[in-house]
Amino acid sequence: MPLELDATDWRILKELQADGRMTNIALATKIGLSAPPCLRRVRALEEAGLIGGYAALVDEEALGFPLTAFAMVRLHNQAEADLRAFENRVLGWPVVREAHMLSGESDFMLKCVGRDIASFQEFVLGDLTAAPNVASVKTYLTIRRAKREPGVPISVDDKQRS
Repeated sequence: MPLELDATDWRILKELQADGRMTNIALATKIGLSAPPCLRRVRALEEAGLIGGYAALVDEEALGFPLTAFAMVRLHNQAEADLRAFENRVLGWPVVREAHMLSGESDFMLKCVGRDIASFQEFVLGDLTAAPNVASVKTYLTIRRAKREPGVPISVDDKQRS
């Protein structure tokens, strides 16, 4: 049975999405609960899979990865086994930070980071286009990031959903 969310659960999700390092006491204070029931709710959200983990948002450029690019990949065959084989190959490429299967002209969109254009080109030519079943690859270099907001849009008015 899926977890039914009430307004307090939505507030917990909103606060943790904004600051995953927040202590349970700080979170409880912000949402108006005492610490033990707040922790129980957070654990229930984790166990239900609504909170899948916690991560730091690092500055790619400051860490020496100023290049962000997207690769649109079209495969020769879209049979489930072929799609899974490509997905499994993607899991082994550290430069690929996100991968999404698409409907439409391309089969996958890969978000990639790199130290420079030469290293990205090496990945595209040496790994991506050389991979089995890859029919074509179109790449797009980003100029700048206009927005970075992970998670989902949660407003303070979100109520229990059914």
